[in-house]
Amino acid sequence: MDIIRIIIAIFIPPLAVFTQVGLGKHFWINIVLTLCGWLPGVIHAFYVIGKY
Repeated sequence: MDIIRIIIAIFIPPLAVFTQVGLGKHFWINIVLTLCGWLPGVIHAFYVIGKY
């Protein structure tokens, strides 16, 4: 399942974070980071997928 999340994280980072942790603080942080730029959102999504 993590492989699918990593692929999703490349294209839609908030969706990957949502599937990992739900509607928590990490999801909203990822939304803000993705709105600031695609790369910060992807990096944060990889971090969340790796940590949880």
